[in-house]
Amino acid sequence: MKYQIGKTGRVVVARFEDGEDVLGNLAKISKDEGIRAAVVYLIGGVKKGRVVVGPEKEELPPQPVWRQIDESHEIIAIGTIFYEADEPKIHLHGAFGKRDVAKVGCLRGDSETFLVLEAVIMELKGINAVRELDPSSGLSLLKL
Repeated sequence: MKYQIGKTGRVVVARFEDGEDVLGNLAKISKDEGIRAAVVYLIGGVKKGRVVVGPEKEELPPQPVWRQIDESHEIIAIGTIFYEADEPKIHLHGAFGKRDVAKVGCLRGDSETFLVLEAVIMELKGINAVRELDPSSGLSLLKL
């Protein structure tokens, strides 16, 4: 185990409108505000996205199992923002629900807000962490 101790910096509260790119907006805020490390909370709705719901088998590199979101779903999620090279990399896990069906997984790629989505970004100060590609897993993992 490796860890660092830091402090909370600025707190950003954002509202994403219908049709806006969820992950793209988080990355834009991070870049525009110079936020290099953060915790993200989301609550609201999404109507488009791809979610990884686990690996096919317990092996490296993992083969992801994908689920598509093609209509409105409620979302509650938590994630992190750390940079990989010069770009913010968002790692976001959430629960996505519609009627009596819920999906839980990692939102990746294109994603779209349904009606409204609220985001709270808590900047982490004093944390020197980045994401780097891990050759054995094929994933961008946190490096402290």
